[in-house]
Amino acid sequence: MAKLFYLSGLTAALILAGCQAVNTTSGGAVGVERKQYMFSMLSSAELNQKYAQSYQQTLSEASQKGELDKNSTNAKRVDAIAKRLIAQTPVFRPDAAQWDWDANLIDSDELNANCGPGGKIIVYSGLIEKLQLTDDELAAVMGHEVAHALREHSREAMSKAYGVQMASQIGSVLGVGQVGLGVANTGVEYLMTLPNSRSNENEADLIGLELAARAGYDPNAAITLWKKMEQAGGGAPPEFMSTHPSSGSRIASLQAAIPKVMPLYEQAKGKRG
Repeated sequence: MAKLFYLSGLTAALILAGCQAVNTTSGGAVGVERKQYMFSMLSSAELNQKYAQSYQQTLSEASQKGELDKNSTNAKRVDAIAKRLIAQTPVFRPDAAQWDWDANLIDSDELNANCGPGGKIIVYSGLIEKLQLTDDELAAVMGHEVAHALREHSREAMSKAYGVQMASQIGSVLGVGQVGLGVANTGVEYLMTLPNSRSNENEADLIGLELAARAGYDPNAAITLWKKMEQAGGGAPPEFMSTHPSSGSRIASLQAAIPKVMPLYEQAKGKRG
């Protein structure tokens, strides 16, 4: 056991040598200030470029199937909401104003939306239609996804995965047995990866809430959104074993943050008349 602890410390030192502590966004009114550890060899520009290629492939495949929706009412809603949210992103990181943003609606029953590295947004029509989302609720879910991109959660997750892989390889070279590696990997998964993943979701909730409020969308819609998601999803796994917060804790966190962003919403609503 002492040998395992020694090797764990040595491995951690070697891994941290390739990491840099960053805070990808400002805290905003919601106060997201957590430092993130990124591998310096995995640059934002490189990841954005690779994701842009994957994004274009997804759009191309959807277009070939006749599923890329550019003209429907919902497609126009997605486009309009995206523009208003994107206009607020420099509040959290000024360089986002130069990102090559894009937003598209794909005709699919899938209850999903995402925003990949560099600002590539996809919304699936099933999310809007099955949950009968209002503009405010759609802004809440799109703001959440945009927040993931601003915080570079994909890059952070890849950095963690690389760290786990490196730890396993170093441990094998230094002679840690398979049982020891299994214990180490399980510990990394539950003590590092999953808690931080839940933390990432909470950060996206909070930043998304503020983005939507600054764009003139009612922050209270985030509560009705997640209640609809809860009803659509049925039973959820225990929070400790999940990468996502339970609906109850998610809603409680959002409710606590709404008073912080409500003045921003009132100000934006006043400007829009």
